Amino acid sequence: MSGDQYGPHQGHQDQHGNQGNEGTRPPGGNPPPPQASPPSHPYPTPPPDQDYHGYQVQQGYQGAQGHPGFGGVPPRPAAPPLAPPDGARAAAVALLNLSGLGLGYALLRRWLPMAVCLAATVVLLLVALPADADGVSSGALVAYGVVLLLAAVHGAFVGLRHRLTWPGRAPLALLLGFVLLAVPVGGTLWYRDAHEEAVQQALLDRLERADRLVTASGGERFESARSDYGTALGVYRDLAVHHAGSRAADRVPDRMRTFYTTVGAPYGHQDYCDAVAPLKYLRTVPRTMPRDQLGSLTRWPDDRLATSLYACGSDGLARDGAADWVTSFGDLLGTFPDSAPAAKVAPAVDAAVASAEKGVSGSQPCTAVQRLHDLSTRITGLVPSAGGASGDLTASAGRAGRSGDAGEYACGVQQYKDKDFAAAQKTMEGYVSADARGKNRDRAKKIAIGAEVAQTLPDAGRSLPTTDSGGSISVTVKNDSPDDVTVLYTGPVTGSFTLKGCGSCRAYSFSSTLLIGFKPCNDSGKNYPQRTLSLPVGTTYFVHKPSSTAARPASDTAKLRSGYVYTECAYTTQTLGGSTL
Repeated sequence: MSGDQYGPHQGHQDQHGNQGNEGTRPPGGNPPPPQASPPSHPYPTPPPDQDYHGYQVQQGYQGAQGHPGFGGVPPRPAAPPLAPPDGARAAAVALLNLSGLGLGYALLRRWLPMAVCLAATVVLLLVALPADADGVSSGALVAYGVVLLLAAVHGAFVGLRHRLTWPGRAPLALLLGFVLLAVPVGGTLWYRDAHEEAVQQALLDRLERADRLVTASGGERFESARSDYGTALGVYRDLAVHHAGSRAADRVPDRMRTFYTTVGAPYGHQDYCDAVAPLKYLRTVPRTMPRDQLGSLTRWPDDRLATSLYACGSDGLARDGAADWVTSFGDLLGTFPDSAPAAKVAPAVDAAVASAEKGVSGSQPCTAVQRLHDLSTRITGLVPSAGGASGDLTASAGRAGRSGDAGEYACGVQQYKDKDFAAAQKTMEGYVSADARGKNRDRAKKIAIGAEVAQTLPDAGRSLPTTDSGGSISVTVKNDSPDDVTVLYTGPVTGSFTLKGCGSCRAYSFSSTLLIGFKPCNDSGKNYPQRTLSLPVGTTYFVHKPSSTAARPASDTAKLRSGYVYTECAYTTQTLGGSTL
């Protein structure tokens, strides 16, 4: 049979040896077209914007017989193919990492660096929150900044050649990165506000503690509270100078008014002497505290201090120096010379002198005299700082001194009457030497002699010596001693004189004075120094005082009567303990 015979068969092989498709040639027609050849690469190319991680490997086709590697599933490549470089994508990853959440790494499915970013952010939050006045240490901020910067740089490097899982387009991711930058920026702004509020609260707490310290110190004496006042003032100063504009600093001016009134409280209580020290302290506050924080308080202590100095000085002056009135008046005249209280100083001092002068004629003349002498000395010491008041004060000092000297006589008389003979002698001798023209000078001499005699013979001080002299009874006093002898006598008349020593006389032994018939001043061969007195009837007290300090004085009480002639003999007795006149 001629021609091809058509019918069913198992297929055929083409000239390349590939097995064709099973089938039959249609009658009278062309054979069916051969199937398309399998692709030359087992993996089709993914879409341009699709990452390798979203691409599934297709089942390979059956390779030609005799060609290994083309049967079954082909091997997976070692790494996904790199995407073309994309600067927008790299910038988007960097911006997303700058949010501190590692979102750039999340879109690249880089979980480990994302976890590092999150851990760094969590650590920073633990360190920074809750916000306090101390804030976050600079070391922690620098470390966190370095982590974010490294994450941004590394993320940009990775994102340059690797596609994002989402969003598909880099511009959208870049926009998302810019939007998410609001997270760290907003967090920073929020933390700054929270930190600022914490700082404000801390400053207010410092202010409150200083206020409590001032309040507690107000109940103590200034000397013990001064250190606490200084501490509180230091807080107010620091707030005003180093934290200007804070709420605490805005309240400092009101606190300073409270501070001044608390420190100066003794003035309000009229404790003027106690008010001087705190008011002086308040005058030093403007040296360190800004004046704009004080306002009118700068001059607040001045009038109060001037008033306190005068009141304290006047009180001390009136109470006989119970307080150091010279210091108070000196400070007043030196610090506030033109003030009204300063103008009162000289009249107050002069009034004190006049009051002391009246006391001389009172019941306690010695106290008044001492007061006048004290006034004279103290006023003289006040003059150098008195300024315009120095002339008046100098006059008051001179007057007090003269009145004190004149008042010594009255004081001596009072001491004599009080049987204080030693004091009376000293007072009268001082009066005689100080007041050469005193009207009582002559009697003062007599009283001084009588007081000295009365120290040996107390009965001699029963009556106050007078200036009387002379009498009808002759009394001769002889000196049988080698030493000069001062003879003091008092009674109806008072006086004293000195006898020269007897050149040929010697001290008698104690035993010889015990012999019967012992009579001193009875040697006719000796020329005894002597003096004859005319004394009135009555009792006269004699004291023989040798010039030698080694000999003790002798005394004698003579009751003089008319019709008799009396002889007083002074002699020296030698004893084991010394000599006796």
